Amino acid sequence: MFPVTIPDFIFTMAAGLFLMALICLSTGIYLLVSKAGGRDVKAIADQATKLAQKGLAEEVAGLVGNASSLVDALNQLARTGAGIGVFLVLVSFLLTGVAYFLVVNIP
Repeated sequence: MFPVTIPDFIFTMAAGLFLMALICLSTGIYLLVSKAGGRDVKAIADQATKLAQKGLAEEVAGLVGNASSLVDALNQLARTGAGIGVFLVLVSFLLTGVAYFLVVNIP
């Protein structure tokens, strides 16, 4: 067994926190770039818009209501994905700050 001093242990904790921060940052940026404005969401929104226009032309009230609720759900889905990405980026900044604090205060 090898001896571990307190400064070595604190430095190891800081390195682990920094690694977790990098993982959170990369995941958050990936979510912001790819998931928030995905092609599938845009394609479904376009189809729902066409469906709503057809419902208005043929005076089908239920079809228009369902299409508008679908568009609202897609907008909420995009906002949720962006919110998770922003949250992960903020958590990564917090973890980086804690890791820096640990490294600066090593006895």
